Amino acid sequence: MLPASLLVLDIAVLGATGVLALIGREQLEVFDSSSGVRRHLPLVGAQIIAAWIGIIALLGGYRRDLLGAGPDEFKRVFNASMITASATGVTCYLAKYDLSRGFFLLAFIIGPVLLLCGRLLARQSLKRARRRGHLQRRVLLAGTVDRVDELSGVLSRENWLGYSVVGAVTDIQPSDGETPGGVPVLGSTADLVEIAAETGVELTVLTGGVAPSSQHMKELVWSLEQHKTNVVIAPALADISEERLQVRPVGGVPLIHVDHPRWERAIRWRKRAFDVAGSASLIALLSPVFLFAALRIKLHDGGPVLYRHSRIGRDGQPFDCLKFRTMVVDADAKVDALRQQVGQNALLFKVKDDPRITKPGKWLRRYSIDELPQFFNVLRGDMSLVGPRPQVQREVDEYQGGMSRRLLVRPGITGLWQVSGRSNLSAEEAMRLDLYYVDNWSMLQDVSILARTVRAVVGSDGAY
Repeated sequence: MLPASLLVLDIAVLGATGVLALIGREQLEVFDSSSGVRRHLPLVGAQIIAAWIGIIALLGGYRRDLLGAGPDEFKRVFNASMITASATGVTCYLAKYDLSRGFFLLAFIIGPVLLLCGRLLARQSLKRARRRGHLQRRVLLAGTVDRVDELSGVLSRENWLGYSVVGAVTDIQPSDGETPGGVPVLGSTADLVEIAAETGVELTVLTGGVAPSSQHMKELVWSLEQHKTNVVIAPALADISEERLQVRPVGGVPLIHVDHPRWERAIRWRKRAFDVAGSASLIALLSPVFLFAALRIKLHDGGPVLYRHSRIGRDGQPFDCLKFRTMVVDADAKVDALRQQVGQNALLFKVKDDPRITKPGKWLRRYSIDELPQFFNVLRGDMSLVGPRPQVQREVDEYQGGMSRRLLVRPGITGLWQVSGRSNLSAEEAMRLDLYYVDNWSMLQDVSILARTVRAVVGSDGAY
């Protein structure tokens, strides 16, 4: 269903591309040509579209397992577009066919852009449908109880992937018929093939402990293959970006190579230059908002406009984090009593409907205007536009294990935590996202987070 829908979408997009290229060529007169483009368009255009679609298919652009996640789908569509352009040019040259150069250029500029935009819109629609419980793939998990629960939690959290866990087979049969995480146990790993056939699952995910040896694993895959069940092997790795992983077969054994964490790249001059240019531009652009917010705060209670709070930055160095004041003047004196009242720990203390918030503070927080003075922190080098959430000393004192890795980079005005739910996140989930950012940093990810931040702020998602 999904590949067929995308095929129809691509044909429609390429048809529109041909029409736009023809109109653009005639209106703009990019190149003079005696080829009579309009007269030859039905035949030539149909041939180009057929070749374009065929090359996308040959490169795997309609593979079901690539749809909905990861950049491979977009890479294949773009590469197919470039190959089609090259093949069209070479074919016209060898056949001595006088194809309009204006039409050619416009078609292969407009076409890839429209194809990628169409795929992006289709992906967003697919994710929305999957979150509503549609277009699901039935999945059976196999492995130890701990690994089954861990993987089930990931698939449940990332519900846009469309994996519906129907149950699991484990090494130990729990007395109550399900794992501690609530996954129904349908039998033992010894009966995996029979259970996969009975349940009719589309996908079987093999995790740690499902097979005692590589030979047993290979025979298991063979058996599942006979029942038309797709097999995925999930290694004991988590929160590592695709760019850091490479699979290299050595002697027939697939070895997963994991590149070094990328936090060192996040402190180099390129990111710093981006931060300085971006923060300076935004301060100039938003200066009327700065002035309006300052007046609202001052006129409300006559207190200070800015709130300076000590936060812990890169390498554990404290700095004064600047914000527009959104609470009563003595808010800090009330924090301990309020934390005890609501029963939250110090790691991510934030209260919905906090009684300390002033009237202008509510709309300042709702649209994250209170955080705008932090652009001056970015100019000073205390913070970055994108990074982990800046935390206070009492939160840092409660770090355990690898939590301190978030101090390897500058904290950010926004980050993965900001665009993934903000205050609706648990402390553990916010920390997981921060650590993922530190280990898997890239400039493209920063740009993506900034774009998603604008959408999250406008929608006021999780802001209080």
